[in-house]
Amino acid sequence: MFDVLSEGFREAKLKLKGKAVLSESNLKDSMEIVRKSLLDADVEYSVTKTFLKNVQEKALGQEVNLKAGAGASRMQVSPADHFIQICHQELEALMGPVNTELTFANNRPTVIMMVGLQGSGKTTSTGKLARFLIEKHKKKPLLVAADIYRPAAVQQLKVLGERVGVPVFSKDNASPVEITREALQKAYDLNCDVILIDTAGRLTIDEALMQELVDIKAGTKPDNILLVCDAMMGQDAVTTAKSFDDRLTLSGVIMTKLDGDARGGAALSIKEVTGKPIKFLGMGEDLDRLEEFRPEGLASRILGLGDVVGLMEDFQKVSAGDQEEQAMKMLQGQFSYIDFYKQIEMIQKMGSLKDLIAKLPMQDMIPKGANIDDKELTKIKAVIDSMTARERIGMDDLNRSRMTRISKGSGRGLKEIEELHKRFMSMRQMMGMFGKNMGGMLGKLPGMGALNNLNNLRKMGQSMGGGGGMPGMGGMGMPPEMAAMFGGGDAALPKQTLDRDKQKKMRKDAKKARKKNRK
Repeated sequence: MFDVLSEGFREAKLKLKGKAVLSESNLKDSMEIVRKSLLDADVEYSVTKTFLKNVQEKALGQEVNLKAGAGASRMQVSPADHFIQICHQELEALMGPVNTELTFANNRPTVIMMVGLQGSGKTTSTGKLARFLIEKHKKKPLLVAADIYRPAAVQQLKVLGERVGVPVFSKDNASPVEITREALQKAYDLNCDVILIDTAGRLTIDEALMQELVDIKAGTKPDNILLVCDAMMGQDAVTTAKSFDDRLTLSGVIMTKLDGDARGGAALSIKEVTGKPIKFLGMGEDLDRLEEFRPEGLASRILGLGDVVGLMEDFQKVSAGDQEEQAMKMLQGQFSYIDFYKQIEMIQKMGSLKDLIAKLPMQDMIPKGANIDDKELTKIKAVIDSMTARERIGMDDLNRSRMTRISKGSGRGLKEIEELHKRFMSMRQMMGMFGKNMGGMLGKLPGMGALNNLNNLRKMGQSMGGGGGMPGMGGMGMPPEMAAMFGGGDAALPKQTLDRDKQKKMRKDAKKARKKNRK
């Protein structure tokens, strides 16, 4: 998602590295890189032009302060950091102000009309929105199958309704207008307080489609009309949104398939061109993969700064039990393969690994084209499943004989098992080191409330030589051993360079940890 844009902004920032001030001459190359990446990402031309103009005016008109904060939290920043900060502000302004609220009726069921072209993910988004309304607003939705033209559309909605646990109203040999009118009475009969109408789409906008939607609107008087828009359509998505808005007056947009497009320019253009807010982002087929739109979070991800708030929200959706205790065990380097197995299951529930990694504030540490493969998590689980109960908790050391047995049981090569165990031990030790020094951003995550010292995190990032992270933080590195466990092998991330004394000390510490676990 947004790979084209992220790479462009990363190159633009590198062009300004080492510059003492922001001037028209040294901004020229960076602005050209940003312009090209915006257009390559299919951002609408006039939107691109306005964005570049605003960034340049602010960059040249601001005095660059090379220090930020005060006292112990005082840190060094650079003109490149200021440039990225300005880009962040303008991206946020481009997609905002945010308005994810839905209009709810007081004395009758709320009607939400879902519209869009065929193949945009409209029916799936209807199911996702139903689940969202149940979980966040404690509503009781009724799904209405008003798409009588697409083969299996009604059946698809019924399957989604069954999965979400809500009723679905459909009627054979009736027009969409008749179905939606009768659905109003059905909602009263079933005591439903929200009606979600899944309307028909077409491959292209035509008069018959629009007139049918106008008639449904006249018959149901919807409180919200949401356009489901495929991000992969690029500038066509903006044209589509404008056509629907002209005839129906949209309440907002649900942007889908952002995880399937490296460009994502439609997300930057649609609010500016149509004036209609993006209310939700839909990613993947899972019914819980509907996010309320946060322009600041999306702007941060585009700029390679991650999205810790989004990460927190994902974590809260899937976390269960005493996460504080689990997090502290991990950060003290005491966690076992059983704990690691639980962490993998939690990560898998949070969605795509690539999407999760994109929310971490360490994007400059991940090389272009890194192999981030969800299958790696499944492979690791298979290896752990092949261990004995004592091996999983570290009571029995994994010697070559045991690894050979695990290799046969998991269907993985012996070398893979050896590499996995080596990385696991390194990761456990490294997390123990983090536990002593870390605070700040990760300390705000649920389960890590005891770690709240931002200055320690900044110093830790500087001492590890990390690049990237939030502007001025000096970088927040990710241990290659930890990242490579999820990234599909050594090629996924750069090697860490350590001096021999440090390597020797790490080996001794690991040996002590193994002895301690055997007791």
